[in-house]
Amino acid sequence: MPKSIAEQQFGPSAKAYAECEVHRSGASLARLVELVEPQSHWHTLDVATGAGHTAMSFAPHVAHVIASDITAEMLSETAKLAAERGLANVSTATAEAQDLPFEAERFDLVTCRLAAHHFPDIGRFIEEAHAVLRPGGILAVVDNVPPDQDTVPGLTPSDVSTVAEAYNAFEKLRDPSHARALSVGEWTDLKRKSGFEPRSCMLLEKEMAFRPWVERMRCTPETVRQLEEIIRQPSALSTFLKPHDDGEELHLTLREAILVAQKHP
Repeated sequence: MPKSIAEQQFGPSAKAYAECEVHRSGASLARLVELVEPQSHWHTLDVATGAGHTAMSFAPHVAHVIASDITAEMLSETAKLAAERGLANVSTATAEAQDLPFEAERFDLVTCRLAAHHFPDIGRFIEEAHAVLRPGGILAVVDNVPPDQDTVPGLTPSDVSTVAEAYNAFEKLRDPSHARALSVGEWTDLKRKSGFEPRSCMLLEKEMAFRPWVERMRCTPETVRQLEEIIRQPSALSTFLKPHDDGEELHLTLREAILVAQKHP
């Protein structure tokens, strides 16, 4: 079977993501665990686990974690990391986020960190998470969010969707497997429609060094040039991205939302 765009993009980058500081130990990872308050008897599913960093963070606090992904290379990195850390309660599984191959009401917690913007249908993923969670179970998501009136001063309501579209186009230029980053409001609406009650939401900024950010996706020199031009050109989007040079390297800032919701009992 031909590989998906996501598999083509992330398979060769698996080792880079395993070593990436933002994914391995970004601020949202520790905060996610704190907000969820995992319990020792819980069975957990981490969807689109990547190199397994989220699964590893929850493993010491729960009975068992299944780290799932569609990319074999990522699952290999996850298994390697679990072995290195001596985490015997972590297993891996090949699974599509929009068609989770697990029995109904099996898990107490479903997590997904920095991956949902790759899903063609996030609403379908939320429905699948609802199906595999027990009543009262927790869905905990971390994902990038687009610009809005809070992050770009002076934006009018009618401009928000235009700037959000520009942001998603910018992300897709760097990574063709990017689908769409949802706003916090969109996430909240989809969760409520699927039978979840939002429990907490937190926004965090993450500063990224530009060069490693493009190198992880193996961007061509022309794509790198286009991305840097977009970042540096004054616009509502560049205001959101907060570009700056530290003397050696260009940096940009992205926003992550930590969104925790509970399945209705």
